[in-house]
Amino acid sequence: PPPEKLTVRRQAGGVRHIVLNNPRRRNALSLSMLRALREDLLHDAKSKDLRVIVISAEGPVFCSGHDLKELSSEDDVKHHSQVFELCAEVMTLIQKLPVPVIAKVNGLATAAGCQLVASCDIAVASEKSQFATPGVNIGLFCSTPAVALGRSLPRKVALEMLFTGEPLSAQEALMHGLVSKVVPEDRLDEETTKISQKICESSKSVLALGKATFYRQITQDLDTAYKMTTQVMVNNLTLRDGQEGIEAFIQKRKPVWSH
Repeated sequence: PPPEKLTVRRQAGGVRHIVLNNPRRRNALSLSMLRALREDLLHDAKSKDLRVIVISAEGPVFCSGHDLKELSSEDDVKHHSQVFELCAEVMTLIQKLPVPVIAKVNGLATAAGCQLVASCDIAVASEKSQFATPGVNIGLFCSTPAVALGRSLPRKVALEMLFTGEPLSAQEALMHGLVSKVVPEDRLDEETTKISQKICESSKSVLALGKATFYRQITQDLDTAYKMTTQVMVNNLTLRDGQEGIEAFIQKRKPVWSH
């Protein structure tokens, strides 16, 4: 029989669910898993029907990071490069997509799995979830996960995780800004759905502009950021949905988006 699909993609009401579906291998980001994830993220990403993407996982481990079997010395350097390059591509792709991407975490996220959570726009976690970058313990420092981690956590928190490999609890992850919300396990679906539905109420074109702009300005100095976003606000007003939203507000009616 054909192997079970590494990821399961389903979409309804504007929300695409991508489920990491290899719990036996702790949802490791093997080359084939990364390829499946990339395909699921890119599939019809520009379609009006897609408004938000939710990434979740089967089993007690959300994602354990790279498949270490692919990183043994039996594989050549070219293969190792391929793994890390594809991983970086998928992580940056998440921020380049025109729709918000939510990580829905219920369990352990380690190394590149922790990087995946840090790379998403929003992350909702259950109370039992944990986050770690334990590469240092096996002699492979989590340098690529550190890129995403160092951009969403205070430096000293990120470095403690990177130097010790010790996990953060869900509450600690929330306190330091790695996740946006922590809820009891039985409320995880409900909370993620609530955020997704709220996102679906707004204009896709306006959100796409806002997301792209946010990630551009965040790396700039204050003056450059304001100069750039001032122009974006002016551009936003020229969008059909920008005008529709303002007219609807003035006329005290619900806006009808064209996306």
